Amino acid sequence: MVERISSGIIGLDKLIENGFVKNSVNLITGSTGTGKTIFGLQFIWHGLLKGENGVFISLEQEPDEILADVEYFGWDFKKYIKKKKCIIEFLSTWELAELPLIINDRIKSIKAKRFVLDTLSLVCSECEPSRMRLEISEFLNGLRHTGATSLLTCEIPEDSKALSTFGVEEFLVDGIIVLNYLGLVVGGSPRSLIIRKMRRTKHGTDVYPIEITKRGIEIKKSI
Repeated sequence: MVERISSGIIGLDKLIENGFVKNSVNLITGSTGTGKTIFGLQFIWHGLLKGENGVFISLEQEPDEILADVEYFGWDFKKYIKKKKCIIEFLSTWELAELPLIINDRIKSIKAKRFVLDTLSLVCSECEPSRMRLEISEFLNGLRHTGATSLLTCEIPEDSKALSTFGVEEFLVDGIIVLNYLGLVVGGSPRSLIIRKMRRTKHGTDVYPIEITKRGIEIKKSI
C-alpha cells in the first residue's frame, strides 16, 4: 500500500488518492500571482497541525516577510518555530552550492516530514546548461532520501504552455501541479489548478477552479 501525506489544500486530497506519495518530490508550477508560495506554506502549516514538522526554504523572501504575509490566514508559524517544530529560512544565491547540505541539515535537525523550496527555478539558473539535467536529478534524488515529502515551486511565464522554467524539471519530479491565472473572468474564479502528473496515483484530470480565501487555497467544482 502506498503511504501518503495530506496536501493540506482544501479539496485536493480527494483528487490525488488522499495525498502526495510519501517521500516524493512534487513541482508546483505557475506564473506570478497564481499562489505557488501560499500552496507551499499551506502544505507546511497543515503538517504542523497534524504533528508533522516542516522546513520552508525561500530563495526570494526573508522570513519576516513570509510571516507577515501568512498573518492574513491566521497561520501562527512563530509558535512552532519557537518550539523547534518548524524552520522558515532565507538563503541567498551565493549559498546555492551548499544547498543540498543545508536542506539535509535542516530536515534532520527537527526530523521534518515536510519540505518546501521556493523556488527551484533559481537553483536551475545556477547550473551549467550542459549538466543541468544531471545536477537537478542528483538534487531531487537527495531530497527523496531525506525522509521528507517535498514541494518545489517553479516559475513559468504568463500564458506559457511550459511546465517548468528550463524544460528539464518536469521529467525528473514525481508530481506536477500547475496553477493558472486567467486575465479576465466574468463570474467564477480567475485561478485554476491542473494535476498534470502524479506517479503511483490515479488523479483527477479536470481543470479545477481555485480561490484564495481566509482558509488558504480552496478547490471549487471543476469547470
